[in-house]
Amino acid sequence: MLVNNPTYYGICSNLREIVRLAKGRGMKVLADEAHGTHFYFGEGLPASAMAAGADMAAVSMHKSGGSLTQSSLLLTGPEINPHYTRQIINLTQTTSGSYLLLSSLDVSRRNLALNGKDIFRRVFELSQYARDEINDIGGYYAYSGELVNGDAIFAFDRTKLSVCTLGIGLAGIEVYDLLRDEYDIQVEFGDIGNILAYVSVGDSDKNIERLVSALAEIKRLYARDRAGMLEYEYIAPRGVLAPQEAFFAEKQSVTLEESVGRVCAEFVMSYPPGIPILAPGEEITEEIFRHIRYAKEKGCFLTGTEDLTVSRINVLKGVR
Repeated sequence: MLVNNPTYYGICSNLREIVRLAKGRGMKVLADEAHGTHFYFGEGLPASAMAAGADMAAVSMHKSGGSLTQSSLLLTGPEINPHYTRQIINLTQTTSGSYLLLSSLDVSRRNLALNGKDIFRRVFELSQYARDEINDIGGYYAYSGELVNGDAIFAFDRTKLSVCTLGIGLAGIEVYDLLRDEYDIQVEFGDIGNILAYVSVGDSDKNIERLVSALAEIKRLYARDRAGMLEYEYIAPRGVLAPQEAFFAEKQSVTLEESVGRVCAEFVMSYPPGIPILAPGEEITEEIFRHIRYAKEKGCFLTGTEDLTVSRINVLKGVR
């Protein structure tokens, strides 16, 4: 079983229970823990995948662990044969591995082993301070552990600085662009309703103050009425055909407007974070069409389609 935990936004599932149920049915569990490197070192953070009993965890050290971009670790538990795992990896990975990346992994691993708890304690404090200051501005909502309901949101990574911007009448991607273009502040990403800032060991009180001041000024200068704004990130799809079958089926290119009621033959994703708006085999509804058009208008980066402008979309030929 493959489990994504945590999400890009810091939301976590009840991983221990998922692992228990999977193993009770004879399954192994692989966790995509790309955004959870720090779970192994921070106090008061959600359980790490290996602590929850997962058999394997893919950990992107470069995201919060300090190594160079692209470098990651695959952790294995006691029930996994590491030699067989290496054999399988060798079937797909390059034979010309980068020792620069490997060295950065080892340096970062050592740093976290020696200083990880102190590093992420500081990151936690900065994130909490930023949330408090941003929420005091008004209009923004920097959310945290209050979202936890023990069900769909079992735990929350409080080092993540996720901010809903809809209260000031701006999409997250619009605030993202303003921060970058007008204030020289590069946050992780902006989507339809949120921005996500990655607070790290390299940040300081001064960095947080700059961000808070910029957000306050953006509200003062650019806030508008929120009427007509989309307030959801995900639309439950209606599957018509299996993704693999749809992707390799005969297809035709139609305009986005003409695609309503047709069956999609490719992916449409807003990246980051890369969650599909449409996948092959799903029906293109009026609601999904409006969502894609709105994301384009706001400046979201859409990917997955053959047409890079997403003015046209591939659909199944002769299928309605």
